[in-house]
Amino acid sequence: MGVSLTAAGERLLPRAEAVLAAARALRDEAGTLAHELAGTLRLGTVADAALTRLGELLSLSVERHPRLKLELHHEVSGVALAKVRASDLDASFYFGPLDDPEVARVRLREIVYRVAAPAEWRARLDAANWSAVAALPWIHTPPVSTHNRLVHTLFREHGVTPARVVEADHESDIVSLVSSGVGLSLMREDLARELERKGEVCVWEPARATTTLWFVYLAARANDPLVAALLGVVRETWGAAPAAIAPAASAAA
Repeated sequence: MGVSLTAAGERLLPRAEAVLAAARALRDEAGTLAHELAGTLRLGTVADAALTRLGELLSLSVERHPRLKLELHHEVSGVALAKVRASDLDASFYFGPLDDPEVARVRLREIVYRVAAPAEWRARLDAANWSAVAALPWIHTPPVSTHNRLVHTLFREHGVTPARVVEADHESDIVSLVSSGVGLSLMREDLARELERKGEVCVWEPARATTTLWFVYLAARANDPLVAALLGVVRETWGAAPAAIAPAASAAA
């Protein structure tokens, strides 16, 4: 026996169908959300966003894992590594040597550093040897930083120690201080060459230092779903190069 609708029922039918469709969509979305990763990760940053591709990483993270929140903490490299070890950071960018078996890492790229000086010092540097360059005013970074260790290692090989005039812990501050004539410092080669082209600094060619940019996290958290998701985003952001995680005890910069 068929069922017929009244005139009022006929008018209400489209609304009822719309309500049912909305309910089904809500149910489906709730099911999807139940399987999405959700949480907050504290991520250490140690350099400008262009060097670490931070903007691309954040954009891709939102796209791949919309309920994963990244909380950014800018740190000096040595402090960032210590905070990862202490679980104060869930992961971080880091540059420098690594020999801690508890810290896993993804190799991202090599970084070259050059000695940069104020542009007006070029004549003084052209004929300068290592001792003369070390005796000039230097802008240092905190002892815990990889930058500081790079400077001292570079000059220790030549039996000298750079003089010190001021300490700065941010790359932008170092660039500003060198450009304004305060002193010399190690500077990323890409930045140094760009500023050299603009006439703001000069590069002392005999000196060259290299280190490695890593993405680091505790090895014990390799299977943590949130950390694993972030690692996937890092690998995708950086392409095929960092597909394999370097063994924790065998990496060196």
